[in-house]
Amino acid sequence: MDRGNVLLVHGAWHGSWCWELLVPELEARGWTPSVIDLPSTSGSPSAGVAEDAEAVREALAGLDGPVMVLAHSYAGIPVGEAAGSADRLVYLAAHMLEPGECVADVLGGTWFEPGTKLLDVPEGSRDLLFADVPDELAAWAVSRLKPQSARVFDDVVTAAAWKTVPTLSIVCSEDVIFPPVFADRLRAGNVVTLPGSHSPFLARPAELAELITLG
Repeated sequence: MDRGNVLLVHGAWHGSWCWELLVPELEARGWTPSVIDLPSTSGSPSAGVAEDAEAVREALAGLDGPVMVLAHSYAGIPVGEAAGSADRLVYLAAHMLEPGECVADVLGGTWFEPGTKLLDVPEGSRDLLFADVPDELAAWAVSRLKPQSARVFDDVVTAAAWKTVPTLSIVCSEDVIFPPVFADRLRAGNVVTLPGSHSPFLARPAELAELITLG
């Protein structure tokens, strides 16, 4: 069965590599997956939400037929900005911002020093991001993480595609890094809960693919 395209958009500090286990699971269920790397994780401190949103737009423009976009964590912000043309969205522990908001405002301020350009990989990433991922796989994932442009958390958004595009929200029940204020926003809509921590695409890719397909 051809279910159409699914564009996978990674979160902060990550890259397209994080989808390696999920892609074959989606293909087995009839999806045609595509992945991108966001400019804000390229090591350039000048890349912000606008540049990431443009990368999402370009990826969508290159796909023919129905498109679902899966946004993980930070990716909810550029996807909300740029994916109004999508047929469906999946917000996986992903940030929902209203037009005129930025992450720092919602959280009540930044957690890094003023003037910071690049945010290092968080200390304790193994436990924060990959707590329920097998050890060897978690070590591989931690080794692939890159510094993140800090400005993405201060950039104000102008659009919220999730307001107009049918959106499935997924909350991870043992997620310790996803801010509760954003988890509460996800719970206000069409939401399902997955067991485990922040990265089910590595911890339970088959279960996540099935949820996406049936949801």
